This record gives sequence, C-alpha cells and structure tokens, in this order.
Amino acid sequence: MKTSLRFFLAAAALVACVAVARAADADTGSGGKVNINQASAAQLALLPRVGARAADRIVEYRKAHGAFGQAEQLMEVKGVGEKLFTELKPFVTLTGPTTLTAKVRSGAPRPRNRTGASGKKTASASNTVPVGKGR
Repeated sequence: MKTSLRFFLAAAALVACVAVARAADADTGSGGKVNINQASAAQLALLPRVGARAADRIVEYRKAHGAFGQAEQLMEVKGVGEKLFTELKPFVTLTGPTTLTAKVRSGAPRPRNRTGASGKKTASASNTVPVGKGR
C-alpha cells in the first residue's frame, strides 16, 4: 500500500513538473523558430530584441543579397552584432516553416540610459537632493 502511494505521488509530481515546463515554454515562445530566408518582417520582429526597424533591415538585406547561406550572416545586417546574434541563434533557422508565434522576451534586462539630449546625466526621483536653506 505504501509503495503504490509513493508511486502515485511521484507520478503526480512528474506531471506537475511537465505542466510547469510547458507553460514556461509557451510564455517565452521557446521551441519556435523563425526561418530567416522566408519570414516576413512581422515574423522576424518576434525574435528577442528585434523590433520593426531591425526586422525591415533583415528583409531588405535578404532582398539585396539573396537567401542567407548561414545564420551567422545575420551579423552583416546593420544593428545585428555578435552579442545580439548569440541571443537570436536558438530561434533562427534557414529551412522549414516559421513556427515562432509569440514575441520572445530577452532574458537579461537592458540597462536604462539616463542621459538626456545634452549628454548629461538626468536626475531621477531616486537620486535627487532636496534644495533648501542650508544646502
């Protein structure tokens, strides 16, 4: 009796783990691929850290130079460097259908630029000093 209860609990735990893993994959769009040789700009924009303008540049590059022979050729597109390519590589393919259906969010948060148009650091509420008599 105790053995069957342990087996049941272990099986239930396994099912729960699989459900959580599938939900995480659905949230990040993991497992999906974008065929960079056929994808539209809208489909390319689903890639992490790729917006509409970068997606348009990829499409224009493809029109001007033909199909990508290697995924690494993405680094020849303006704005796609080695760092971004490393982030894109798991989601990029050269053949087959595009299966990515949701925007993939970048794993690391991007640093916030706190400089204004003048190039000087702008003040934020967290680093302001009250101004008054005696200061």
